[in-house]
Amino acid sequence: MGTITTTDGTEIFFKDWGSGQPIVFSHGWPLSADDWDTQMLFFLQHGFRVVAHDRRGHGRSTQTSDGHDMDHYADDLAAVTAHLDLHDAVHVGHSTGGGEVVRYLARHGESRVAKAVLISAVPPIMVQTEANPGGLPKAVFDGLQVEVATHRSDFYRALPSGPFYGFNRPGVEPSEAIIENWWRQGMMGGAKAHYDGIVAFSQTDFTEDLKKISVPVLVMHGDDDQIVPYADSAPLSAALVQNGTLKTYAGFPHGMPTTEAETINADLLAFITS
Repeated sequence: MGTITTTDGTEIFFKDWGSGQPIVFSHGWPLSADDWDTQMLFFLQHGFRVVAHDRRGHGRSTQTSDGHDMDHYADDLAAVTAHLDLHDAVHVGHSTGGGEVVRYLARHGESRVAKAVLISAVPPIMVQTEANPGGLPKAVFDGLQVEVATHRSDFYRALPSGPFYGFNRPGVEPSEAIIENWWRQGMMGGAKAHYDGIVAFSQTDFTEDLKKISVPVLVMHGDDDQIVPYADSAPLSAALVQNGTLKTYAGFPHGMPTTEAETINADLLAFITS
């Protein structure tokens, strides 16, 4: 574990375990590198070097007031990869982290990258616009900001208890430990970062970024994702990249790397080693 300081003075926390080909994990909103623990241990045991950082304002990184946008997220990721001098890396992004990976590849190039994976990821764009009629109304995201600004702790219990992991579906048994771990990670981060981050993940248009990506990209998404609706995300992203493969999971929720880790890890390993 370590930290780096970016050009604007933000301290970014990261984990760096093992040796071999690096796999770099970018977490979702409003979580931290800890959300990847299951994946990091799995790939460490399979001979890979695993790296994950806490996004600015999240987890153990600086609760800075500024820079909560995809350009800064991508630049911070680039700073970590340069500091560790990573090459032939596989970048894996979940949810907001998928947007971070896409912007990083488009903004900083692919010279250090072998492959990329987008899991339940926000690209091409979440919010409804004239060009994206299938998106979610802006009022949905405005409502999320109200929740963060007024009763963040309660909201961070309700979201994982319900739609994030599909625990609100009939016959699904909620895991109190998973819910508490989500809450723990969320409350470690800064309210300002999380408030601004809602705009970053919902209103950023990644269409042109996706078109620039030429490395192999695996797009993994559950068709019962209640956070990032399937039809307006995964199939579109897989079609926009130059070398994309879409893998759809029937009934899987947004948080499938946690609740369906055995399946997701096996499919990630198959893609990375193919």
